[in-house]
Parts: sequence; C-alpha cells; structure tokens
Amino acid sequence: MTSLSRKNLILRVCLFVVAVASLVYFLPRSDSKHYIFEENRPWTYPLLTAPFDIPIRLDSVSRARLRDSIDSNFEPVYKRDLNLEKTIIAECTAKINALPDEKITPGQKNQVIKALKSLYSDGIVDRDTYQKIVRGELPDVRFITDHVAISVPTRNMRSTFRAYEQLDSLLGDRSVRQALTAARISEALIPNITADSVANARLLADAYQKAMAPVGIIQQGERIIDKGDIVTSRLATVLQTYEQMAAERNDAAITQHHYPVAGQTLYMTILLGALFAYLMLFRPAYFADNRTMVYLVSLTVLFTLFAYAMNATFRVGLYVTPFTMVPIMVLVFLDSRTALLTLMTVVLACAIISNSALEFIFIQLIAGLAAIDSLRDLSRRSQLIRTAVIIFLAYALGHIAVEIIQTGTLDKTEGRIFGAFGINAILISFSYVLMFLIERTFGFTSRVTLVELSDINNPLLRELSEECPGTFNHSMAVSNLASEGARAIGANIQMVRTGALYHDIGKIKNPAFFTENQHGVNPHDALSPQQSARIIISHVTEGLSMAERAKLPGAIRDFISQHHGKGTAKYFYNTYCNAHPGEEVDPTPFTYPGPNPQSKETSLLMMADAVEAASRSLKDYSPESIRALVDRIIDSQIADGLHNESPISFKDVRDIKDSFARRLTTMYHSRIAYPDKK
Repeated sequence: MTSLSRKNLILRVCLFVVAVASLVYFLPRSDSKHYIFEENRPWTYPLLTAPFDIPIRLDSVSRARLRDSIDSNFEPVYKRDLNLEKTIIAECTAKINALPDEKITPGQKNQVIKALKSLYSDGIVDRDTYQKIVRGELPDVRFITDHVAISVPTRNMRSTFRAYEQLDSLLGDRSVRQALTAARISEALIPNITADSVANARLLADAYQKAMAPVGIIQQGERIIDKGDIVTSRLATVLQTYEQMAAERNDAAITQHHYPVAGQTLYMTILLGALFAYLMLFRPAYFADNRTMVYLVSLTVLFTLFAYAMNATFRVGLYVTPFTMVPIMVLVFLDSRTALLTLMTVVLACAIISNSALEFIFIQLIAGLAAIDSLRDLSRRSQLIRTAVIIFLAYALGHIAVEIIQTGTLDKTEGRIFGAFGINAILISFSYVLMFLIERTFGFTSRVTLVELSDINNPLLRELSEECPGTFNHSMAVSNLASEGARAIGANIQMVRTGALYHDIGKIKNPAFFTENQHGVNPHDALSPQQSARIIISHVTEGLSMAERAKLPGAIRDFISQHHGKGTAKYFYNTYCNAHPGEEVDPTPFTYPGPNPQSKETSLLMMADAVEAASRSLKDYSPESIRALVDRIIDSQIADGLHNESPISFKDVRDIKDSFARRLTTMYHSRIAYPDKK
C-alpha cells in the first residue's frame, strides 16, 4: 500500500466524513410510514401484520359504483315557503285590484287571483329544477314536515316563465292580458319551492356512511400481506386504511420498517468504507492521488443525490436516472473494476429508497455490466450510441425477467417503464459532454482525447512533419516501438502511442541541430560541447512551453519532460571529458532537467526513444546484434537509476526487451537481391 502523508490522510478522512454526512442528510425520509405499491403487482416489502384493529372497507371501484347508485336513486328534499307564497299572492292581488274597472272587471280580477293561487298550489320552482323535471330526472321530490318525509310528484310544477305562460293562456281576453302586463305580474312571480341543500347533504352523508360501513375487520396481530403476495383491490384498500389510521395514531409500531438516522449512517459508512478499502488495498495509486479520490467521491455522492432528486420528482425516477453513466465516466479515465465497484456503491446507496430493492439492484447491475463490456475501448463517439442501445436492451430484458418471476406473465407489464428505460438510454449520449467537463475540471485524459491528439493532421504534428521531417519519422517509429512494448506489459497503449508522437516537438525550434534533420552540415562543429548540450537539452523545455500553449493534457506533457529523465547528453559529455583528461567534469550542464519517468508508460518511451535512435547506427541488423543493442541501452538506463521512480518491474523490463528486439528485427529484416535480367 502506498504510504500517505499526514496531510493526505486527513484529506481522505474528510472526504469520507463529508460523503457519508451528505448522503445521510439528503436521504429521503418521511415522518410517517408510507408504502409504495400498485394494484395487481407483487408486494415488495416484508411481512406486514396489523398493529391494531383495522376495518375492512369496500375497495375504490365498489365504493364508486355504490356512490353512483346512491346518487342516481336519491330523492332530493325541497322545502315550500308558505310565507313567501302568501306574500306574493297578496302583492299580486293588490296590484290587480288597483287596476281600473274599465280595463278589467271585478269578475276577471277574481279569475286571475284564483288562477294565481292554483299555480302556487301546484308549485313554482327555479329554472334548473324545472329543466330536470322536463328531462324526467326528477319525477318526485320530498318534503319534510315534522320530521316526516312526504314524496310529492313534480309533474304539475312549473318555472316562473311557464307559470306566467299558463296564467296568460287561461285568460284569453286581450284586455285582461294587457292589464296583467300593466300590473307587472311576471316580475312578481318568485319560486316558492326550493332545494333544501342542508337536508340533502345530511341525508346523502347518512346514506354514504351506511353504505360504506366496514364489511369486516383485521384484528391486531393478524397478517395483512406478505412479500410476494399480489396487491388486490381489497388489499390496496386495507393498506390505505392502515396508513391513514397509522398517521392519525402516530403509533410507534408503524415505524418498524423505518431506517433511523443511526441505521442510515451505519449503512452509508459500511458502503463507502468498502469503496475506500478497495481503493486502498487494490488500487493504491488511485488512493494516493488526491485528484482521483476527489473525483471518485464527488461522482459517487453527486450522482446519488441526483438519483434522490429524480425519484422525488418522477414516479419511475430511479429508472429514468442514467446510472450506467457512472461506470462509463470511471472506465474512460480509470479502469473497469473500479468502474463496476463505483457503480455498485451508487446503486446500493439508492436501493435504500427503492420500493423494489432486489429488482432495482439486479437491473442496474445488468445494465452496468453491459455498459462496461461495450466500452472496453472507447475511441469514437459513435460507440456511445451503440452502448445506449445495448443498455436499453439490458434494462428491458432484466425487467422482463423480473416480471416473469414475480407475476408469471407479461400481461400486466406497464409501457411507461420501457419509456423510462428509453429516456435513460438517451441520456447516456450526454456522457461525451460530461467527459469533456471532467477532463477540464480534474485534468484527466480520456482515450477519445488521445485518439484525437494522435491524428497527424493536428497542428503541432503537422508543423513537426513540415519543419522536422526526420524527427517526425523518428517519433512515428518510437510510437510504434513503444506501443509494442505497452501491449507486452499491459500498459496504456494509446497513451504511449500519443505521448511518443509529441515527445520531441521541442525540436521544432532548432531542427538543424538534431542529426535526423541534418543534410551533410552539422552546426555543432562550430560550437563547444557545453553550447551544443544546452541546445540539445533545451528541446525538452521548449517542448513543454509549446505543449502548454497548445493546451495539451498533463499526461502528454509528462512524456515530454520525462523521456530523457535526469540523464545526460552523453555524446557531448563524453566529448568534453575526452578533451579534458584528468579534469573533474561537472555533469550539470550536460544533464536533462527531468524528472525521471514516474509511470510504466513514460519508462517505456524512454527505452523506446533511446533504442530506436541507437538502432539507426547499427552496421549489422542480425537478430543477435539487435538484441545486444536493446539489452545494452536498457541496462545502461537501469544502471544509471533512471527508472528507479517508475513502478515498472523486472518482468516488465524483460518483456519490453523481447518485444523491442522482435519489432526491430522485423523492421530491419534483410531483403533478397533481385537478379538482373540478362
């Protein structure tokens, strides 16, 4: 395990504590117990027993049907206002009697008053009630007198308009109608029969209460439902009654399935502790890197909180949440095992809020494995589309499998869950944008970026090929040689290939001072060894400056700074020593700034760079001479301690030597001589 400084150890502890506290604080919880279930679906919680007596009521469908029946058969209650009736008749009588006798005779006046009393005796109602009577919806009404209800037919009741029309038709004399108009009798007519809203509400409530009375009772301690049972309409009603009564009683017995804060804290501590233990024991390089630890913890916590928010917003929010984005974001920058463990940490942290935890974990695990398998080597954006399709299929097949296990049929499968899977798969396409943001935020380098940088049409590489064609060809050869070594030891091939292409870009500043770009004239002949060494060594610092201006990733800049490590420019150092025998020579002016290689990939490049350059001076390209050259160059670097800070092993060195010798033998194989035509 990589040792950590006290400062870094404190940072790990703070990360752990903040992560646990954040997950526990934002974990959804409610004051009362609430179960999430659907009718005709299996019950996903443990055995539930009644903590108190629970009445069994009719299910919602039966209640609705019964209410409709009560409403359709209910005979409404109306009240007759006798005082209003007497007042209106008296008022109309006064108006009629006040008319002059030359317009209407006393006999006609008596006839009008008699007809008016007859109309009020039959009953005058409001317009809405009359429309119901006409449509046949109100054949009878009830009047309650001295607590006795009497049913009265409505066939003779009229609205105010129809009452006046009837009055007008009974008195056919034109002069009488004119007298009625003059007396404004139509305006005086007011309904004397109106609905008794208070009595109607009371009677309907009584009818509902009697009809909705419990049809049974579940006694305290009796089984309500067990895991796997189908939630029927009757059980759904019982569960709703249970929750309502539990909320009213606030009984401690209903919290038997709650996760109290202490339990939640312990749960999250164990979960994140397992992730930290894995990194510490099996990925010590990640655990020792502050940037990687902050990234993994941030990704885990923020994505879990995002899933909590989605679950609170949408009914199927957990299945809309693109959990497979987590392993993709880890796999692109780190490795597949860490990606899978990070995914399981997030999924288990969210399973605590799922009403079907086992189904949720199974489906997310299947989809996560599918994502990891399909993106083992992400190099093109089109691969994300293929991965999105595979993830959708994995989700759908996983859900179908669980559905068949639980219900034995697909008849009750809901289409919206597949819609959620589709949205989930579409969101995966945003991984490319998120990948770019993570690269800029944490300084990581994805394989997609490396592939884009290795394009020889990149401005820096194009400039290198134009200004330093010899160096460009050397870089291409080193890239191929180093890639072969990376494949042999399981290093990052694309990283080595891209780093090799850029490792000598600093030579663009002074191309003629490097032998691969010279054409007969060597400018070093006019310089002292110290001046020549300074120019040769400066290609490292010049390369770093160009890389920073071009905003190349830090991983590529490491290849530029470390491909010579703290080695010496031996040609000029040895030349100076030979010219000053017996003098103690300071190697500093001839030493590269370093640092020495810090990774397997940069060590590989140092070896490949030196071996490829030296191989051009060979006279004999036999396998034996090539192997001797490879051994001599690499052993010399190891003897100088240039690879002491790299995690490369002796076995890796042996495999690298074998791959280099094999590759160079293939490159410099002898060709047969073609015979001349005689």
